[in-house]
Amino acid sequence: MGGFPLAGKSSSAEKRHRQSEERRLRNKAVKSSVRTSVKKFVLLARKKETGEAEAALKDMIKRIDTAARKGIIKKNAAARKKSRMQRLYNSLKEAQ
Repeated sequence: MGGFPLAGKSSSAEKRHRQSEERRLRNKAVKSSVRTSVKKFVLLARKKETGEAEAALKDMIKRIDTAARKGIIKKNAAARKKSRMQRLYNSLKEAQ
C-alpha cells in the first residue's frame, strides 16, 4: 500500500484513504493492460500478421470495453481507440 499515515484523522478518513488507494491501484492495472494490448496489436499489424492481429484486436476491444464500462476510461475515448485500431486492421486486410 504505502503512503503516509493520517495522524489525528478520523477512522472514516483512514478507511476512505485505504479504499481510494486500492481503487487507484486497480484502475492503474486495468489501464496498463489496455495499453499493453494496444501495443501488442499495433506490433502485429506492422508485421502484417493478419491472423494473430485479428485475435489481438478482439482481446484489445474486450479490454477497452471493460475499462469503459467500469469508468476507468471515458466512453468516447474507448470508442476512439477502437475505431482507430479497427481502421488499422481494415487497411491491413486491404493490403493483402
